[in-house]
Amino acid sequence: MSARIKTHRNTLAIWAGETERSFWQRSTQVPVVNSVSFGYDQLDEWQDVALEKAEGHIYSRNTNPTVQVFEEKVRVLENADAAVSFASGMAAISDTLFTLLRPGDRIVSIKDSYGGTNRLFTGFLPGFGIDVSLCETTNHEQLEAEIVRGCKVLYLETPTNPTVKIVDIERLAAAAHKVGAIVIVDNTFATPINQNPLALGADLVIHSASKFLGGHADALGGVLCGNRELVRRVYQFREINGAVLSPDDAYRLLRGMKTLGIRIERQNENAMSIAHYLSNHPAVDKVFYPGLPEHEHHDIAARQMRGYGGMLSFMVKGGFDAVKAFLPQMKLAHRAANLGAVETIVGPPATTSHVECTAKERERMGIPEGLVRYSTGIENVEDLKADLEQALSILK
Repeated sequence: MSARIKTHRNTLAIWAGETERSFWQRSTQVPVVNSVSFGYDQLDEWQDVALEKAEGHIYSRNTNPTVQVFEEKVRVLENADAAVSFASGMAAISDTLFTLLRPGDRIVSIKDSYGGTNRLFTGFLPGFGIDVSLCETTNHEQLEAEIVRGCKVLYLETPTNPTVKIVDIERLAAAAHKVGAIVIVDNTFATPINQNPLALGADLVIHSASKFLGGHADALGGVLCGNRELVRRVYQFREINGAVLSPDDAYRLLRGMKTLGIRIERQNENAMSIAHYLSNHPAVDKVFYPGLPEHEHHDIAARQMRGYGGMLSFMVKGGFDAVKAFLPQMKLAHRAANLGAVETIVGPPATTSHVECTAKERERMGIPEGLVRYSTGIENVEDLKADLEQALSILK
């Protein structure tokens, strides 16, 4: 967007991608274009569009007018060169990695990334002859040592799912670029409102748009943005792979993003308040939230994030049996596998982020069975605290 008055992220979340083009019949809202293909009377024009010599659309597996607006909105919010969308966050991650990696290549990442991502690292990439090195998430020295050994891709997630650990993007990106590696950051938990990895040295940023971007748990989607040439390569793979975002989901994501700024502000505030509350609760062993001064890498979070996010996790005394006892008592939270919605959502990693992993695998990743992932909604925070209080009282 060129107008100077539309530079704040909250404003960009509303207007980005929607002022540069006219919509059908002068509509003020992005139309849902549920057309598989787009017709042309003149073959020369059709061919120019097909060869990307002129703007337009040919087939919705390639590009679609509704989807294009969503991609542009995220591109602007992340200040990226280009963006491409997908049917889900895991489609974005999978297509990106399978585009950039070849047999014999090496990828360096962290141990406690999202369970689906970890499954790619441990169960699929090695089968394609790709060397995967997973490091202790908060051990920057180990990560740097593995990077120095050489790698094609450095894949980071910060804050992590579900333990909300923080890695220093700028420090690790600098190390990766010295060996010619491509740096990818999953920014789902932070969102572009709180953090912009490209400004810290990343080459590519991934979002599961199903989470905070959409914000209403009613649309699946993923998006990749960053370096134009790299995004172009991934787009070409997705074009053939076919993991495309539907126009209906794109519309719902766009509608949700109109309130992204105010939602994230409220979720930042609520999560901080609840983290402090839980830190002093007798039934809670430990709280994980980067906004707390006692968080291991609070200093890094304070440096690279504008807000600490709506996600936190905590360990209850009594382990998984205690989790099973108190979670059903909560009245103002969905017990579900999603996160980032306007409603509060809770669940243990064993049934949410790391359901694909065994208990031993979760233990190796530093994810205890008594952990609860808490996705803070936009409800009144005093109501949320009261709900936690009555639910946790069963453990006293």
